[in-house]
Amino acid sequence: MNDEFYMRKALVLARRGLGFTSPNPMVGAIVVHGGEIVGQGFHPRAGQPHAEVFAIDEAGEKARGATIFVTLEPCNHTGRTPPCTQKILNAGIDRVVVAMKDPNPDVAGGGLEYLENAGLAVTSGVLEKEAQKLNEIFVKYITTQLPFVLVKCAATLDGQLATRTGDSRWVTGSAAREYVHRLRHAYDGILVGAETVRKDDPSLTARLADMETCDPHRIILDPNLTVPVNAKLIRQKSDADTFLVTSDTISDSRLAKMKDAGVRILAVPLKNGRIPMRPLMKVLAGRGITSVLIEGGGKVIRSAFQAGIVDKINFFYAPKILGGNDGTAICSGSGPDRMIDAVDITDVRFERFGHDLLVAGYPRI
Repeated sequence: MNDEFYMRKALVLARRGLGFTSPNPMVGAIVVHGGEIVGQGFHPRAGQPHAEVFAIDEAGEKARGATIFVTLEPCNHTGRTPPCTQKILNAGIDRVVVAMKDPNPDVAGGGLEYLENAGLAVTSGVLEKEAQKLNEIFVKYITTQLPFVLVKCAATLDGQLATRTGDSRWVTGSAAREYVHRLRHAYDGILVGAETVRKDDPSLTARLADMETCDPHRIILDPNLTVPVNAKLIRQKSDADTFLVTSDTISDSRLAKMKDAGVRILAVPLKNGRIPMRPLMKVLAGRGITSVLIEGGGKVIRSAFQAGIVDKINFFYAPKILGGNDGTAICSGSGPDRMIDAVDITDVRFERFGHDLLVAGYPRI
């Protein structure tokens, strides 16, 4: 078995922390002695032990003289938990294989250098691209102090999110909708416009029958304060917060009912009557939100692309055609004059969910 074989297993382990580790990355670790896996673990939640700790504890005495495979460089500093580098040294491990260095510019390479100086053999960069994609949210947040932004939509083949009456239930089938709930579980925040709340009265929670889920924080763009205080996402029970982003000119008396209902108010200066998206991302990052799932509607999606804040897209297309241009388009409003100014999507992949097609990719920067 080569290094990639064991690292793939470690990456599969790491993914088990999806949705639970924020603001930490997902990390998996495997201890191998004499070609046998003797210990394995993953980071389950922020504040709990790191993957290396679980793997080494499971290996016990078999860790002495072994190799540990870790999807992310072991930490060399004390945070909410002790440094993993010391755990590795104390266990008597001889070799450390790492997929990627810690992207945090303040600590990158420090853990590997510490272990090399202590006499351990260190290999880095095994399945590095796969590890970076697994933790693309963490990489973006830790290097820019801005949230990773995914735009998701469900549209007909002629690009409509809803009919002319606003009806959108349901554009896609159950398999695609279930996947969206997994996305909600994986992201810190979910963002929609006030019009979506008024028309659909959504819950914006993560609901899956086969697993425990974490609800995303609900973020509503409502510059004129039009969302009713009895909206479902405001009055429902959830461990996540509801943030209402509105104009900084709205009076406290108008905001009082929202505050009494437990809504967190983010008052920001408007630009041309709209909430500026790029400054908002800085505000959300300051609240510890490392990732944002934008679910619409068309005006919000257009604003996100025009502001250049989108890191990834998940566009679902259903085999349906409305046959008109009076519904809600994926992007509502004026676009560029020339095709050369369109947003190019790279690293495109396609996936089937029942009869629906997912187009996923990354806007070219």
